[in-house]
Amino acid sequence: MSPTSRSEQLWVVPELGPSLGRLVDPPPAAPGALGVPLGDLRVELVSRLFDLAGAARSFAATGDHAGAIASLGRVAWLGLWEKTVAAAAERIAVAANRALESAAEESRFPARRLRPLRLTDDDTRAIGARLGSGGAPFVAALDVLERTVHATGSARGREAEGAQAWRTALGAVARRLESAWLALEDAARREEERWGAEVARVRAWRRPVWPLWLVTALVAGAAAWLGLILGGYLPTPPALEGLAAFWWTRL
Repeated sequence: MSPTSRSEQLWVVPELGPSLGRLVDPPPAAPGALGVPLGDLRVELVSRLFDLAGAARSFAATGDHAGAIASLGRVAWLGLWEKTVAAAAERIAVAANRALESAAEESRFPARRLRPLRLTDDDTRAIGARLGSGGAPFVAALDVLERTVHATGSARGREAEGAQAWRTALGAVARRLESAWLALEDAARREEERWGAEVARVRAWRRPVWPLWLVTALVAGAAAWLGLILGGYLPTPPALEGLAAFWWTRL
């Protein structure tokens, strides 16, 4: 076997699908309080990963081990994950704002009070931070992968050992990504429940009726008082003497 053929066998890119687990084949999930869809983001994430793996295999087939390693390196994995987290956070924020507006229109919630309840860019970033908090083990696995890459590059005499360590680290990263996605789904449900409760509060709001009753009572009281004056049951105040005289002359 030529050295090139042997090297190509050593640097075969592993199949990531089995290590991705439920990220590839998830069980049916109940929709959240806001009904935010995340399934297409999961599919896009997996598809992008498979594209990276395909590019890595192409590099490995030509003996370009550095290209294969870079295609599935820390930067590539982390970039896909951060993009997915940001997209999920944006969807939740948009859905929450739309639901708040719809609820406010239904209950006639005052616009000036709705404005501070709407989610801002800062709120979206905070949601993203909470969604991505479950990815800490994934990032740690990426750090291990990075160290493995550095060790592999400096171990020319241990190529078989280095290639095996690289494949093992890739499998660990894929498994941690599955866990990170499941944590993201759980966090997304909590976010939807949180903002869904805010939406329900706006929808249940009712305009206070006491001002209307107060005005009604004042008008009724004033009308009764004026009627008693014009009927001669109460003394006429100086300010109303002209009105009273006009009224009595009309009778």
